Amino acid sequence: MRALGMDLRERILKAVHEGKESMPKIAIRFSVSHKMVQKLKYQWRDMGTLEPQTHKVGRKRLLTARQCERLDEFVRDDPSLTLEQLRTELRVDCCLKTIWMELRRQGHTHKKRYCMPASKSEVTSKNEG
Repeated sequence: MRALGMDLRERILKAVHEGKESMPKIAIRFSVSHKMVQKLKYQWRDMGTLEPQTHKVGRKRLLTARQCERLDEFVRDDPSLTLEQLRTELRVDCCLKTIWMELRRQGHTHKKRYCMPASKSEVTSKNEG
């Protein structure tokens, strides 16, 4: 769903401040919901702006930026640490999935990568067509 344009937001707020119509009637006039009219009124009162507040959606992260940096350092120093060990090292009180999600955001995986080349240089399977 797209945010309302600033022109429409300003016209709705102007109608609310004029006080000639109730909020449900203003909502019908501008083809928006009553809750949207109410939201704009309170947003203007509390924040002084009608700009869309889309950047404030979702749950806030539990780990701070510094904790995320330290987590990255721990994994780079010792990739064999378990999630439980990482949580203990960070000294945070969160679930293991929080640690796991942050590792994924940073691009870390639990797949083991070997530095040595393959032991055989010949093809082990043949495609028969």
